[in-house]
Amino acid sequence: MRCIDEIPVVELKGKRVLIRSDFNVPLSADGEVGDVFRLRRGWETIQYLSLRGARVIIISHIGRDPEQSIEPVARALKRFGAVIHVPDIVGAAAKGAAGAMRDGEILLLENLRRDPREKKNDESFARELASLADIYVSDAFAVSHREDASLVGVPKFLPSYAGLLMRDEISHLKEALNPPQPSIAIIGGSKFETKDPIIRLFLEKYAHVCVVGAISSDCLRGNGFPVGRSKVSEHAPAKDVCGNIHLLTPIDVTVERSDKQVSVKKPQDVLPDDKIVDIGPDTVAALAPFIAEAKFITWNGPTGIFEEGFISNTSAIAVLIAKRIEKGGAHCVIGGGDTIAALQESGVPEEKLGFFSTGGGAMLEFLLRGTLPAIEALG
Repeated sequence: MRCIDEIPVVELKGKRVLIRSDFNVPLSADGEVGDVFRLRRGWETIQYLSLRGARVIIISHIGRDPEQSIEPVARALKRFGAVIHVPDIVGAAAKGAAGAMRDGEILLLENLRRDPREKKNDESFARELASLADIYVSDAFAVSHREDASLVGVPKFLPSYAGLLMRDEISHLKEALNPPQPSIAIIGGSKFETKDPIIRLFLEKYAHVCVVGAISSDCLRGNGFPVGRSKVSEHAPAKDVCGNIHLLTPIDVTVERSDKQVSVKKPQDVLPDDKIVDIGPDTVAALAPFIAEAKFITWNGPTGIFEEGFISNTSAIAVLIAKRIEKGGAHCVIGGGDTIAALQESGVPEEKLGFFSTGGGAMLEFLLRGTLPAIEALG
């Protein structure tokens, strides 16, 4: 796999570069982009190309509704630099705009999913996208586990390179695959069956694996503790996972009764009317020495239901990680949209927490497989 910065600068000037970014960001009630984390991370490659005289054509999807326009992203990107939104993908308007570009200009084409051929990985659509440019750059790590035309089809028809974000994602996550010891992985989320493979892998590679979020209720239940009204998975974790000596489960939990009263309890004291909404402070304290001595930390998933306001323990762990990194000798990789959103509310600066991956599902799948379809397509 080659990175775009391996191309001599003189060979970029005047070239049309089709860059597949991931600007699938949520919009606020007024239809504007609120969180520019992904835009800021993706802008580095765009700016790199533009400053070297390339004619940059950005493609991305947004939202689940194919009719959703990507225009709000264009407006948000303008805080970083001049971007022209073209409300077309491969039609006459897109081809005309691409053909009329000047060196350094940046276009953002319309939502890729407006064309149903994108999700079908249709070869004709991939060819039409490729016809817009001279070079293809893959920088959409967060969707690289998908096999869409813009991700795995276009590289068949153009010289293809990884973007700077893609390169950095792969570099950091490869380190997470074989972490220096001692190490700790903190894994949250729901649907234990989807997390089971990565937990099993981490139990082999990490000194400690701590489960948080909804899947911690699955493990507590698997170890015989009551979980009340807590969200649990359809498939319970196996005994060889729940009982693994490297697995850390909460020693106290934050629960909410149906009348919204919140308290902290030991797992054995959870009542039928309780819903586990977070780990507890004793669990954070128990994790502190493992984090303090860790040389590598991987974190995916907030400790509690952050969308309902339960972020205090996520924030407390973030503080512990920041202190460990500040002392030197530790690396940390953090991923998952919910995790990053929760940490942005924690008050701990991103730069003090290590590397933030733009991927959630893509991050975990890469750690499981060591590659992804869109990465494989780059050769």
